[in-house]
Amino acid sequence: MALRPVQVNIKALDDSAVGRFWAEALGWGLSSEGPGVTNVEPLGGFVWPDPVAVCIDVVKVPHPKTATKNRVHLDLATTSAAHQTELVARLQALGATPVDVGQGDVPWTVLADPEGNEFCVLEPREINKDTGPIATVVVDCEDPRAMARFWDEATDWTLHEVDDEHAVLRSAKGVGPYLEFLRKGPKTVPDRLHLDLLPYAGDDKAAEVARLRTLGAVDMDLGQGDVSWTCMADPEGHEFCVLGRS
Repeated sequence: MALRPVQVNIKALDDSAVGRFWAEALGWGLSSEGPGVTNVEPLGGFVWPDPVAVCIDVVKVPHPKTATKNRVHLDLATTSAAHQTELVARLQALGATPVDVGQGDVPWTVLADPEGNEFCVLEPREINKDTGPIATVVVDCEDPRAMARFWDEATDWTLHEVDDEHAVLRSAKGVGPYLEFLRKGPKTVPDRLHLDLLPYAGDDKAAEVARLRTLGAVDMDLGQGDVSWTCMADPEGHEFCVLGRS
């Protein structure tokens, strides 16, 4: 039994506008599974779920983002210095704004989407040459080693690196983006972004949820009501959802 990360969930006041931004930013397409939900996924015959891409679901909520920096953000890949410059300019034309999160003098550019969700446009890196437009899903944490233990067992992704400062996982198939945990500080508020995990066909969702509890995950009541997914948090309180098979 195992779970796989299949999408990043983004909370938004205007799911359509934020969804359009991310579709344009990534060169992906738009769809909707229902009111208040905008789905963003690759074009060209992509069939969800596929490890070549972690998709984006933008979900409407009534409250705006606070001034607090998100604990989860996306890093976007570029192929050259010229591509990085062009992408930053294009994203700003789409409504992104430069933000200072204390990054200092770094080779990547920190921006925020139209509702203030921070993300980075990376300089070209060899490791990201085959990730697709999303290079990394980055999660701030207190203890990367503890996060590596939990997420390595919770998912079927492969642990590539781990030390006191960061941990890196990627699909065992060697495709798609990386998942990185960076040492920062304690989590204090619910996040606007979280990962959604999906069981494989034939696996029992309830059994997977029970297994996650034994690994240290806890159930979360976010006011979700009677839904097909289960809201949980990892041992440091990072929210995630285990989706039901459709």
